[in-house]
Amino acid sequence: MVQMKSEDDFPWDIGVFDAHCHPTDTMSSIAEIPRMRATTLTVMATRGEDQDLVHQTAATLTGEQLPSLPEQNIGHVLPCFGWHPWFSHQILDDTGKTETEVTLASDKKQAHYSKALTPRPDDKFISTLPDPKSLSQLISETRERLLIHPAALVGEIGLDRAFRLPQAWTPQDKENRDSQMTPGSREGRTLSPYKVQLEHQKAVLEAQLRLAGELRRPVSVHSVQAHGAVFDLFRKLWSGYERKKPSRRERARRYSAANAHAESDAEEEKEQQQKPAVAEAPPLPFPPRICMHSYSGPVDPLKQFLNPSNPSDVYFSFSAVINFHGPTPQKVVEVIKTLPDDRILIESDLHTAGKQMDDLLEEVARQICELRGWDLHQGVQQLADNWKRFVFG
Repeated sequence: MVQMKSEDDFPWDIGVFDAHCHPTDTMSSIAEIPRMRATTLTVMATRGEDQDLVHQTAATLTGEQLPSLPEQNIGHVLPCFGWHPWFSHQILDDTGKTETEVTLASDKKQAHYSKALTPRPDDKFISTLPDPKSLSQLISETRERLLIHPAALVGEIGLDRAFRLPQAWTPQDKENRDSQMTPGSREGRTLSPYKVQLEHQKAVLEAQLRLAGELRRPVSVHSVQAHGAVFDLFRKLWSGYERKKPSRRERARRYSAANAHAESDAEEEKEQQQKPAVAEAPPLPFPPRICMHSYSGPVDPLKQFLNPSNPSDVYFSFSAVINFHGPTPQKVVEVIKTLPDDRILIESDLHTAGKQMDDLLEEVARQICELRGWDLHQGVQQLADNWKRFVFG
């Protein structure tokens, strides 16, 4: 007997895409990815310890470079390479400085952290921090990884006003740490009073946004208590590239010209095919598409992010854990109801792959479908189409 599907069965067969997750934080869970019901995981790198892990995971599970067209099989993992604002203090901003200026100071580490952190940390705390990596080196290494993976994104990057650095590891912390967790994260340590200066975070973010523009890659952006600052940086990079809405006269002129030349289209196309290939368009200073991941802002800024003049298309992704189980779930309800159908994405933002990740994706998809008034098939198809458009354009 054929078992009929009920209306409540979740349509995994349509394709379900996690727009933002961190399974390489628990490498022992990577083996679960091929057995998951989700179609593709958009896997973020965040710091020095996980960049190569994301690359290795994508290379192992895909077996080859990711294709660049949405109609092709894109595999279980879409890798993303970037430096998270929580770890931006580890980056030394050497932009606009000569090699001599960067390397002259014998106390380079102390001078860097004294400038990048607020309040100014004492020498003992600075001694527990890693030697900083230069921003130019970070961009060079990230560019190399992106070129290896032609469909890879830039992420996770962004700004965070709330984050405080964890205290240094104590012997007890080291003894009790979970050995399955990739090093580098907080892992339950108490927090220090030190934050990363916002201007320093902006420098690290801007360099990565410009790299994404250079290679025409989408980005996944973290923003906590910093939506205005993030948008101001976008606006700075967009300046001079704004999309212009044609006037009624211009639209009429284009329509008339299109009709006048309709009969010669075939001949013109033939001529174009015989011409030598034209060089690619020059790189842009901004990414073509942006995902505001686990968006926690209010409704009002959406008008700025979605202004038709913006030359980047901005998407918003939502997770069950961050958005619906947080302190202000009503705010996200209003945001989701306000957004256009084609700018919504779903994510797990989870640090381990497997059934829990699938469950969280199904939970947030169902919640969004209910809020939008979509039936499950309509909604899951819309979310899948949105992810493909965000990734591939």
